[in-house]
Amino acid sequence: MKKGKTIALVVVAVAAIAAIIVLFNSFYTVAENEYACVFRFSRIESVADEAGLHFKVPFIDEVRKFPDTVLIYDIPPSDVLTSDQKSMTVDSYLTWKISEPQTFYQSLGSISAAETRLNALTYKALKNLMGTLAQDDIINQDDASERNDIYAGITTEVADSAKVYGIDVIDVKIKRFDLPEDNEQAVYERMISDRERIAVEYTANGEYQASLIRNDVDRQVNIIISDAKAEAAAIEAEGEAEYMRLLAEAYNSEDKKDFYEFIRSLDALKASLTGEEKVIVLGRDSALGKLLIGAYDAADETVAE
Repeated sequence: MKKGKTIALVVVAVAAIAAIIVLFNSFYTVAENEYACVFRFSRIESVADEAGLHFKVPFIDEVRKFPDTVLIYDIPPSDVLTSDQKSMTVDSYLTWKISEPQTFYQSLGSISAAETRLNALTYKALKNLMGTLAQDDIINQDDASERNDIYAGITTEVADSAKVYGIDVIDVKIKRFDLPEDNEQAVYERMISDRERIAVEYTANGEYQASLIRNDVDRQVNIIISDAKAEAAAIEAEGEAEYMRLLAEAYNSEDKKDFYEFIRSLDALKASLTGEEKVIVLGRDSALGKLLIGAYDAADETVAE
């Protein structure tokens, strides 16, 4: 009896363990950033893209997971030819994600296989596009935003080709264009020559504009000076005319005229007697001579009286 109970307990324990194993193999979890593909006999039975706990047939169904996030693939540098048959090395990368996990698994099966295929598609797009551009269209001093057209064209071509694999290509970016060593120096010399030519053009244009400005300033200065001299001459003539008018009004009688001549003679005499020499020679008929002789005679008459 006791032996039978022991056997029963063992059977119950084994059944419980088996039930736990079956239970654990009947469920699987899906994270928010992944897809879960349920395989049954190597065939995809279902795809789960909602996060949480999901059911599967234990020991029969197999679960494989793929990322449901944006992935970055750094493409190995590759050599391409431009339309003018010049070699360039392109270093680029792309961002992509799995959009249809079932198609992705059936056509590629793994991330590494997908990167290999994306590498080939991107190289093809780069080769096709660069074959339509000259090297000068790629290496220049133009606005960098203009090269966005290049990126957009490559992205569109790669994205269209990758859709059949259940892949969405979000963007393709070129990190840099490198020149092979054999023509790198020639390109640098050409760029230097172009910059020097542009500098000469700017200098010549600046000198021409400066000469126009200087000529205009000189012309304006001459006009201003001429106008100022003409205005000064007009003011001076007007002042002299006013002076003569005032003078004529002040000495409009014979007595005033004689007084004016007398004052002017004294001023002339005073101006003549400057310095150490006080001797002057005057004619008896000169105005100063008459003035002095008249003053001398008047003084004698006063003394005689």
